[in-house]
Amino acid sequence: MLSRRLFITGLASVALGSAARADAPMYFAPGGVAIRGFDTVAYFRKGTPSPGSPEIAVLWKDAIWQFASHENREMFEANPRAFAPQYGGYCAYAVGRGYLTETDPQAWRIVGDKLYLIHSAEVASLWSQDVPGNIALAQQNWPRVLFQ
Repeated sequence: MLSRRLFITGLASVALGSAARADAPMYFAPGGVAIRGFDTVAYFRKGTPSPGSPEIAVLWKDAIWQFASHENREMFEANPRAFAPQYGGYCAYAVGRGYLTETDPQAWRIVGDKLYLIHSAEVASLWSQDVPGNIALAQQNWPRVLFQ
């Protein structure tokens, strides 16, 4: 059963809601599930991607977030922005180049206590060649890239 305790709309969602393309939601969530069902807290706590469970989930920013444990869900609920991936879960490399693309939960990196998801292992290799530069480019484009 989804916990509705965390249903947060937030000013950013309201501001972007009507203006953003219908196919470019604030959080990339195929089938409505963020990070393809992987536990976003596990990246920080375990240092590895871990599948979440549909039985341990919350709704936040119009996406379903699944967790491997109740403890991870509670940590997320206490501070979702601390655990949510940057750039709405879209590929950090692509956002830096001005477009949106999906991500592979296995292609990721934590930099400065922030989770960055990448399209694939190959693209992650490119992104890793200049992490600070790629983050700076993505920061310039986000969230403007949602409107393109």
